Amino acid sequence: MHDPDDPLAERDGAVLLAVGARADSRESADLVRLAAARGYRAVVVKDRGADLGPLLAAARSAGIALLAAPADIPWRHLDALLTAAMTEPGSAIATTYASVGIGDLFSLANVIAATIGGATCIEDPQGNILAYSNLPHQEIDEIRKQGILGRKTPARPTNRAEYSRVFRASGPVRFASLGPGHIPRLAVAVRAGAQLLGFIWILDGVPPVVPQAMDLLENAGRIAALHMLRARTPADPARQRRAEALRALLDGDAAAAARLGMTAPCVVVAFAPAEPTDEPGLALARIVDLVGLCCQVWHDEALGVTAPGGVYALLPVPSGISQERLVRFAEDAAATVLRSTGLPLQIGLGSVVPGLGDVPASRRLADRVLRVLRETNGDAPGVATEEQMRSRIALLDLIERGGAAPELLLAPVRDMIAYDAEHGTTYAATLLEYLDAFGEAAKAAAALSVHENTLRYRIRRLHELFGVDLGDSTERLVIWLQLRLLRAGRLSPGTTGHRGLLSPDDEPRPPHDLASVRMHCRVPGGRR
Repeated sequence: MHDPDDPLAERDGAVLLAVGARADSRESADLVRLAAARGYRAVVVKDRGADLGPLLAAARSAGIALLAAPADIPWRHLDALLTAAMTEPGSAIATTYASVGIGDLFSLANVIAATIGGATCIEDPQGNILAYSNLPHQEIDEIRKQGILGRKTPARPTNRAEYSRVFRASGPVRFASLGPGHIPRLAVAVRAGAQLLGFIWILDGVPPVVPQAMDLLENAGRIAALHMLRARTPADPARQRRAEALRALLDGDAAAAARLGMTAPCVVVAFAPAEPTDEPGLALARIVDLVGLCCQVWHDEALGVTAPGGVYALLPVPSGISQERLVRFAEDAAATVLRSTGLPLQIGLGSVVPGLGDVPASRRLADRVLRVLRETNGDAPGVATEEQMRSRIALLDLIERGGAAPELLLAPVRDMIAYDAEHGTTYAATLLEYLDAFGEAAKAAAALSVHENTLRYRIRRLHELFGVDLGDSTERLVIWLQLRLLRAGRLSPGTTGHRGLLSPDDEPRPPHDLASVRMHCRVPGGRR
């Protein structure tokens, strides 16, 4: 595939795709002659209605073949067609899904064919053939031959019933032979969430497919969804330009707003894997394609992109759209990604802003919601809004600003930290859990994995040892806030360690004397 501004390398026996060449220009005739001199066997140009006579004469005199491609076929698709057609028996063919480039449907078809054992065809929802396998030892029938030559499944009386059956099925479907010359088939619908992307058809001929073919085909359908989404992305250059503008806008480039052209109020939604992955770049690529599909369903102007920090969607919010609708969009996107890739997501919704100029602010809030979700250790939902997390975001902002000065720590807090560090106790962690639980002993005890009696004993000892007054609401608030900042590592307690706050481990339990047991077992009516 040759760019006119690049030098032409020597390639013996190759086919040259003359991208950008005008068939009626002198430069194109020079390129044809140069290609012949450098060992090429053919030059492909687009037939755009120009007079091909001079170019044909140049090719004849140079002894090289001239091929004219239809103007409406993308160069990338033509490249894939030629690559598949020119693969000779014995040539190196990708044999694992990991070796297939994202969006390379012809290589994917060959891997599916090699894995399952039958000639494979990948179609779009209208029956247009997007790619097919070309393994030399696998049998094909006349219907498949006609489909490959015409780039579309031939019209047959049974087509509608067969495609409907595959579409309605929850997994792969097997079709018996309809007569002589017709090879039995396996098929599966390829979906991204509820969106139909196309079909995979496999011939069960000679040799037959492997015994576990149906299970393997179901897995192939899930893998094909990502490739089919990516393969169709370059067909929309305007959307690509808007994606670049959105990335710039998310980073604070106000001038990028004009290139997006959105006028309605909008909101930024941030997506990130809920669990660490070995290949974060690939994970984001898988997420963004599916998020982009959900964006198209939401609104024509909605857009999903990857940016530093994760995947982001910019959604127009027309008048009358409630926050519940936005949350449902996020939940549907999370479910789509989980079904198609197995990746659970955490999703943060920023605030709805009146125009594109405020998009960076909505993005910052969405990022803060995501950060809070990551730090809540499973106690928060997978999808959250800025409004739902407002108190935790406010605390996060306080932490990021540095919190309070270490010298302003209350004396009970300083004494607790010092005592825990010296004696290996966990009074600070106990008090923090107790305050987090709003004074519910059972909930705090469960969080600390101790008995309720042990927790109550520690709370009583807090007043005796450190003078903590839990009856003073202001003191409760300040103690809780300072302990939270200490746990976040934003304050220094002035001691050598934080063990009591960060590691609420075992502490010697109080003696269970009879008076203590009676006190905690008293019930209404005086019975014990």
